[in-house]
Amino acid sequence: MPAIRRVLIANRGEIALRIIRTCHKLGLETVLVVSEADRDALPARRADRVVCIGPAPASHSYLRAETIMQAALSTGADAIHPGYGFLSERTQLAMLCEENQVSFIGPTAAQILAVGDKLRARQQAVGTEVPVVPGGAVVTLEDAEALFEHLGAPVLIKAVGGGGGRGMKLVESLDALPGALKMASAEAGAAFGDARVYMERYVARGRHVEVQVLGDGEGRVVHLGERDCSVQRRYQKLVEETPAPGIDAGLRARICAAGQRFAEGLNYRGAGTVEFLLDVERNAFYFLEMNARIQVEHPVTEMVTGVDLVAEQIAIAAGEGLRIGASQAQPSGHAIECRINAEDPANDFMPSPGLIAHAEWPQLQGVRVDTWVESGSRVSPYYDSLIGKIIVHSPTRAAAVTRMREALAATKIEGVRTNIDFQAAVMGSPDFQAGGVDTHWLGGLIAQRLQENTHG
Repeated sequence: MPAIRRVLIANRGEIALRIIRTCHKLGLETVLVVSEADRDALPARRADRVVCIGPAPASHSYLRAETIMQAALSTGADAIHPGYGFLSERTQLAMLCEENQVSFIGPTAAQILAVGDKLRARQQAVGTEVPVVPGGAVVTLEDAEALFEHLGAPVLIKAVGGGGGRGMKLVESLDALPGALKMASAEAGAAFGDARVYMERYVARGRHVEVQVLGDGEGRVVHLGERDCSVQRRYQKLVEETPAPGIDAGLRARICAAGQRFAEGLNYRGAGTVEFLLDVERNAFYFLEMNARIQVEHPVTEMVTGVDLVAEQIAIAAGEGLRIGASQAQPSGHAIECRINAEDPANDFMPSPGLIAHAEWPQLQGVRVDTWVESGSRVSPYYDSLIGKIIVHSPTRAAAVTRMREALAATKIEGVRTNIDFQAAVMGSPDFQAGGVDTHWLGGLIAQRLQENTHG
């Protein structure tokens, strides 16, 4: 594997700037591909070189794998980092890298394919003795009815080819099954180009716990602990933390070992996250999926371990293998991340694009900010609403919650609506402060705040 000297970053926003920062720390040159909407954004001003690859819509720019590869070859880039989203979990870019002898800073195309298909991933979990939610594939209505009778109500229909809540339907009665199955299949086909679905037993009270792994591609894998991502709205994470609160040492060890075992079975290469559903009522955990990329929430793991995950991704892609062992990945203290989005919580969290007249981020001890916006930045309507992440680290969880509340109070964004006040309400909630909320908890908080505003 040749040495990496110049990295092309096939992404935008905060993750692009975060990758640029590590590359420069390592003495690597950076090439950033941008759409016309991002020509003047902060990441473009920080990169060593910028290549415009098309108009603002992602389908005409950030999702064009061949155009991105052409940009890499024409600029002499040795490697491509896909970040998260866009092409990070699609096989096209990884395959083009393999064909053109450009290092892909991520897993192999075969590994992306293996975990991108949720049924194949379930089979992989079973093969490595990692527990899965009872369920299986459904091809016909008769299949679905038979499995429904076996599992018992309620059940969850899910898309084979993707996640994020698309193609997902909760079914509480046999009569509702035909319509839900048809709708889920149609949504899955539209969103992922794959209409296949499968069915699982519905877990009424679940927590979303995921394990960060690094693999060298030769079967050696190390885990860097777990994260709790249960504060979610419509399957989209808003708050993440590590360690997961309220989990005893034995359960924590079993979850982390299962995540590591799953990745070892793939001979996984690079950074990845193995996601689990923790059934609160049964005190059991089940494999959900594997994300074959860096995660939005990776900074909380970095804060408690001191490991730069992007630097390790680059080292693995350069053929250096795993540079850290289990003893070096032991967490210290507690970290929490709040995603700051340009959206209006009072209006069903509608995106709020526009010009940021003033941006003031916290500069406090134990606080890290990953952002791409500053005063004068423009939030485009073409991409997701994430404008930054506030990450705090403290010796204890209680101290981390207090520090996050201080950091949120010190954050000022003017010109667009944001969820800063909403995140402050999450941090101030006695339920959250007690720790261990499930994935439905945030919906209740939203309903409560809506009722208070209506009667206030």
